[in-house]
Amino acid sequence: MPERPRTTRWLTANHLPSLLVLIVVIAAGIFAEQQNREVHHAKLREEVATALNPIRSKLEANINGDIQLVRGLIATISTEPGMDQKRFSQLARHLFNEQSRLRSIAAAPNLVVSLVYPLEENRKALGLDYRKNEDQRAAAERVKETARMVMAGPLSLVQGGEGLIGRFPVFISGHGGTNSFWGILSAVIDVPRLYQDSGLLAAASDIDIAIIGRDGLGEDGEQFYGSPTIRALDPVVRNIFLHSGSWQVMATPKGGWQREPPNTWQLRVLVATGGLFILVPMFLTGRLMEERQGNIEVLKQNRESLQELSYRLKIALDTSQIGIWELDITTGTLFWDERMKELYGGLHLKGTYEDWQTTLHPDDLKQAEAEFAAAQADGQSYMSQFRIVLPDGNIRHIRAIGSKYLGAGGRQKIVGVNWDVTRDVETNAILEEAKAQAEAHNTELEAARHRMEFNALHDPLTTLPNRRYLDQVLADRSVHSDNADLVSIFHVDLDRFKEINDTLGHAAGDEVLRHAAKVLRANTRDSDFVGRIGGDEFVIISKSGSTDISDTTMASRIIDEMSLPIRYKEQECRIGVSIGIAHQTRPDEERIQVLVNADIALYEAKRRGRNRYEVFTHSLKTAVIKSKQTADEILRGLEQNEFIAHFQPQFCPASLDIIGVEALARWDHPTKGLLAPHAFLKTAEDINVIADIDQRILEQALFQLHRWEASGIHIPKLSVNLSYQRLHDEHLIERLSQLTIPAGRLSFELLESISFDESDVTVLSNIERIKSLGIDIEIDDFGTGYASIVSLLKLTPRRLKIDRQLIIPILTSTKQRQLVASIIDIGSSLGIEVIAEGVETMEHAQALRELGCHGLQGYAFARPMSANDLANFARERKWLAA
Repeated sequence: MPERPRTTRWLTANHLPSLLVLIVVIAAGIFAEQQNREVHHAKLREEVATALNPIRSKLEANINGDIQLVRGLIATISTEPGMDQKRFSQLARHLFNEQSRLRSIAAAPNLVVSLVYPLEENRKALGLDYRKNEDQRAAAERVKETARMVMAGPLSLVQGGEGLIGRFPVFISGHGGTNSFWGILSAVIDVPRLYQDSGLLAAASDIDIAIIGRDGLGEDGEQFYGSPTIRALDPVVRNIFLHSGSWQVMATPKGGWQREPPNTWQLRVLVATGGLFILVPMFLTGRLMEERQGNIEVLKQNRESLQELSYRLKIALDTSQIGIWELDITTGTLFWDERMKELYGGLHLKGTYEDWQTTLHPDDLKQAEAEFAAAQADGQSYMSQFRIVLPDGNIRHIRAIGSKYLGAGGRQKIVGVNWDVTRDVETNAILEEAKAQAEAHNTELEAARHRMEFNALHDPLTTLPNRRYLDQVLADRSVHSDNADLVSIFHVDLDRFKEINDTLGHAAGDEVLRHAAKVLRANTRDSDFVGRIGGDEFVIISKSGSTDISDTTMASRIIDEMSLPIRYKEQECRIGVSIGIAHQTRPDEERIQVLVNADIALYEAKRRGRNRYEVFTHSLKTAVIKSKQTADEILRGLEQNEFIAHFQPQFCPASLDIIGVEALARWDHPTKGLLAPHAFLKTAEDINVIADIDQRILEQALFQLHRWEASGIHIPKLSVNLSYQRLHDEHLIERLSQLTIPAGRLSFELLESISFDESDVTVLSNIERIKSLGIDIEIDDFGTGYASIVSLLKLTPRRLKIDRQLIIPILTSTKQRQLVASIIDIGSSLGIEVIAEGVETMEHAQALRELGCHGLQGYAFARPMSANDLANFARERKWLAA
């Protein structure tokens, strides 16, 4: 075959890919160069924008800041419309002391300039009437009509330089809440200084800048700064928003936009080099393809015979325990070797399709035939697994694979193998069953573990996280914290929960706790932590995307919903809730400390009356520390016997003889001196030592009563205060029985603020048993608490003590005098003696004597005094001299 000319060999199909690649490389180079220009231009614009943005921000901030300073002066004028030049200069001087660009300020009440600053430089402006000045009248009228600031400029000033003038309307409040127009305040901003402070002049070496929008007209205003050619060069534009309009500031690079990027030739060389790396291999590949095509022609002659031999050879190498079969698709002839016949139960089989079909297990027949038919039709690789039934009835699992190929003469054939996989299937079945059992066991173990972890970290009643869970959360968040993880912690405590538990039982208490948990969960976000940490206490941890306002809003919502009644077995249960809130102020603050702060805030909420929230402050912490210090000193004072009894005598209105004394608690503090109950009583109640103080005062009072008697001083009656806390003590009567109490001479004073509820069995029982010991009951501070006629009938006290708030006004108020008279009459009608407290003057004593009062106590006769002083007082009868 003659050789073709060399010129035609370059045009063969093998070289077409090289030609196409060349075209693509050229197109890619053009596209890359265009993209490079666009990227370069975008980078230039970004650099200009980066340089322009701080200038725009400073211009806007400086102008608006100066205007805001002037607005402060306007607010002062509105409250002092009649100020003089001295006051005006004093106020304006503070504005000029600020970092401002103000040049001068003038105030024009009724549109006539009468106040200026600085005064000497602007004295000529005094007396200027805007209504008569052609240049100023239109702007002044516009300020008055629109009631808004009007800005003019920048413009050249008469006194020299360039300025920006802002005119502000001033209104003052009139009668009926209406505002009246007072006048105009004009302020001049020094434009050169504005440019200097905003960095405009310093940036001129890097970029060209222009500003338009004179008089705040924005893009519609005229240009007042920079070259007029900048607007036509596609500049970077930014808006400056002013209080009464806007400016536009625009910029371009020095010398305009450079069109040709500096790396143009580097990019071209790179594209050309890359093209060569692609074209050269492509060209060489084309040449190799020509040689390969020649070799293929030779190989085709041997392919058919080699293909038959290669398939049979491959199967023969793996024959060991494998049966070989072959199907001629054209003739339908099926070939089985001896091993195949053994697999199917006997050498007598002919190895036809029917032999194979009849041995298939009935349950696998349909699928096995379908897979075999699909392999014949589609020419896909044949792979199947099925069961066969042997002549002796045993089941054997067979795996078959095969492949379709083109045999000699172009006939289609399938050759394949079968082998026995019964043992593998049985083993796999055993393994699968064991695996399933293991997985089931693992699932049960995992579920049990999750249940144990959940039970260990959650409250079983409310399913909320418990104290252990809270400790883990606090510890974890303390380690992994950043500014985004600042939290607020709410310590929540239910009010009146103990009363519900005691009166309705623990089942009602459990229902209340479940209700409280639902309320807390419903009023918090999904991301918030809500836990019950014991008893009736709950904790909420909220991330502070929240603000103080959102925290207090959530607390108010919880308090409102908790106040709604809860139905339990046809009864209404009412509870309240006290909440302490503390905020984490910095990332390194320990969350445990934030919880402690929330505890402090909760304590304050309870102290202020419950059913409210308090937010932790450092002053609150100081108060708690002070309260803790007082509590420690009280406990020490009890150990050192610093609590002593003082006594205030009570007198007969007719004879003025002493008819009794009241024992009062005093604290003989080693550094603060003698302290009255108001200095320690509240803290003593909080730490639950009131009963101890009462007991000590009672013991001292009884001792002094015996001592006075031994000295020849007869005190008919001794009154001692008995706190509600001690009245609730189940062991009170046992302790009283151990004391030597003179019959008929000891009285216990009960505050009228104590609620004598019939359901409080302990209180009522103790009162009756006190009476049985020969101790009288007195109601103290009568008229300020819960006592009623029914209470008096139920308690049958020996005496009532009218509170000093009712006694003091009887000399000046007829109604108050009648009220006291009614109380005395009620007491007399019930056989109850009435003693008046707070008798400050002898006039009070005379009036109470006339009203029939049975006893008097107050500073008109004697103040509280020590036991020795009282003995001297009684012996010398000093009150008669007074």
